[in-house]
Amino acid sequence: MNVLGIESSCDETAAAVVVDGRRILSSVVASQIAVHHPYGGVVPELASREHVEAIAPVVAQALAEAGLTADHIDGVAVTQGPGLVGCLLVGFCFAKAYAFARGLPWVGVDHLAGHLYSVLLAEPAPRFPFVALLASGGHTAIYHMEALGRYTMLGQTRDDAAGEAYDKVAKMLGLGYPGGEIIDRLAAQGDPRRFLFTRPYLDKSQSDFSFSGLKTAVYRHIREYPPATAQDHADIAAGFQEAVVDVLVHKLLYAAAAIRCPRVALVGGVAANRGLRERLSADAAFKGIEVYIAPLSLCGDNAAMIAAMGYHSLKSGASSSLDADVYSRSPKPAAPESKEGSGK
Repeated sequence: MNVLGIESSCDETAAAVVVDGRRILSSVVASQIAVHHPYGGVVPELASREHVEAIAPVVAQALAEAGLTADHIDGVAVTQGPGLVGCLLVGFCFAKAYAFARGLPWVGVDHLAGHLYSVLLAEPAPRFPFVALLASGGHTAIYHMEALGRYTMLGQTRDDAAGEAYDKVAKMLGLGYPGGEIIDRLAAQGDPRRFLFTRPYLDKSQSDFSFSGLKTAVYRHIREYPPATAQDHADIAAGFQEAVVDVLVHKLLYAAAAIRCPRVALVGGVAANRGLRERLSADAAFKGIEVYIAPLSLCGDNAAMIAAMGYHSLKSGASSSLDADVYSRSPKPAAPESKEGSGK
């Protein structure tokens, strides 16, 4: 089954064609970084307008790169939420019209579920069950992935997402937007021991996160000791990243150990962070835990993960109706259950 995927939840307009939920024929992403860079973050109204202009050309490009025409598409999958409502509506309405005009089945896909599925497009892909950390600009949470489409949230951020903290710290340092890639690159040149920032564990035996305190600590440091040299900037970036990575890795590996699950996964935009990937791989190997990380091309927002996840819904006979609407927040996930001995 050839599934056309469409994604427009934030500031990337994306389309992809995926065969049978596994083989990616094309994956096109039109970035809006240049548009939002002067503002230090995403401006929703500007993002929506950019989606309107880009959506049709991006879909056409995805079909062309796949070597297919609209006649070869068997179904459409599109991000339904969560995200910026104005942005979501552009892709969602386009998908509705595209599917209706061609008599194709179509289905709305949860953006977070798409990210969680992205690691299953890796080679090798993890076996179920596994524990996944989804870290991005808008979301930071840990999930117990029990089976395809069946997962339980074990913990989430109580305030800022990890990626959001990266963007805000980068803005404080005058580094530009988006901050994650810039700080990761700068941190590699810095000394993480020169400036030691607080580790916001909250409770080391729980899976919730909080990054607002860390962000404030960096702000206070910069205000009291303004960075005067390039090395100052690099050392602050290194100290901040070390604190974030310490917390993310500890929480993920602790959650896996708590439910005796021998496999963990890392997905979302922050999964592209070199420091995080290296630390997680090293610490998990020390503890005898298998690590699976989404391919770099699938860490950020993309439509391949949406098409792949949508394939399984369409295959089961599910479809969305024309009166379906987008949502800014995902439906509340199931509460954690005791999994004594599961995953062995």
